[in-house]
Amino acid sequence: MTTTEPPLRGRGSAIGAGVSWTARWSLRLVLVAAGVALVGWVIAWLWSIVMPVLLALILATLLWPPTDWLRRRGFPPAAAAGTVVLAGMIALAGIIALVTTSVSGSIGQIAQSASSGIQAIQQWLSGPPLNLAQSQLDAALMQVTNQLQQSVSTIATSVLTGIGGVASGVVTALLTIVLAFLFVKDGPRFLPWLHGVAGDGAGGHLAEVLRRVWKTLGEFIRTQAVVSLVDAVLIGIGLVVVGVPLALPLAVLTFIGGFVPIVGALVAGALAVLVALVSNGFTAAVIVLVIILVVQQLEGNVLQPILQARSLGLHAAVVLLAVTAGSTLYGIAGAFLSVPVAAAAAVVLRYLGEQIDMRAGIAPVVAPVPPVAEPEPEPEPLADEPPRTS
Repeated sequence: MTTTEPPLRGRGSAIGAGVSWTARWSLRLVLVAAGVALVGWVIAWLWSIVMPVLLALILATLLWPPTDWLRRRGFPPAAAAGTVVLAGMIALAGIIALVTTSVSGSIGQIAQSASSGIQAIQQWLSGPPLNLAQSQLDAALMQVTNQLQQSVSTIATSVLTGIGGVASGVVTALLTIVLAFLFVKDGPRFLPWLHGVAGDGAGGHLAEVLRRVWKTLGEFIRTQAVVSLVDAVLIGIGLVVVGVPLALPLAVLTFIGGFVPIVGALVAGALAVLVALVSNGFTAAVIVLVIILVVQQLEGNVLQPILQARSLGLHAAVVLLAVTAGSTLYGIAGAFLSVPVAAAAAVVLRYLGEQIDMRAGIAPVVAPVPPVAEPEPEPEPLADEPPRTS
């Protein structure tokens, strides 16, 4: 009885097979990278459209719960969406007016404190260990003034550019509000429409992924709002107790910065410490720094783990890299949108992983549930029309 043994492969054949495998996967990765670069180029080219759409989607996640509450109580979709959007705009205008009043009332105190701080810095520079003469300080100040005068054209150009940016921001804000109203009003019809257009196969998968993304974004935004509100209240109370001016605007800035993880809290905290240093001195600045560190530790170790319950599944390093990439590519808007986009991408990757496991037989096959359109109310019969019988 003889057995047939597989032929032995030489080193050359083994190396060739490895090189062929590497070449095939390298070509695939190059094609994937080219596709990602093309998508990024299209997004950058259409950024004036993409940014309002993303902002409107995030705003719609906040507006949908009260809209849904009104719709369940008999409000028509347009009336419910319009009521909630209008109430949100009124609340935002009230907050802006309150912050503006607080800032305008404290400008004089801040300016006086800043002047005293500059004089203290000049005295420190003229004393030991630097021992700079007053003439040297005046020469340095004169040099800075001359540089500013020489750059007046650049400054004027920057001001004009800033005015254009403000106008563009107003247009973006109006477009975002209109899109958010439309998303909240007609949102429940989108998934059934998409499922019908794409068919049972692709449509079911797209509808399931979008449903999960919507749920994740809603949980993320609402959780961040609660965490940011707690941070703003605690830090605002600490600033009031210490006696730091502009406590209300700094608390509002802390609330807004909470929507940009890590970086937003760092910037808002640094600004609060700087205002305390200029207005109240070194001791007050240290106290404010301790308050901010304690509140941030409470947020990071207690609030977020309890409220988020790892729903996003994003590591801190991924969040930091996403914020850095977003701010580098698209500025402040990119930093704000980076984490929601990363969370949505993580949802898509998890769904793809589930589908791979299903096809590999690792997980049970569960078909996506097709979305069900909302039933349209049956029209009331006319007075002279006989009732319908089945």
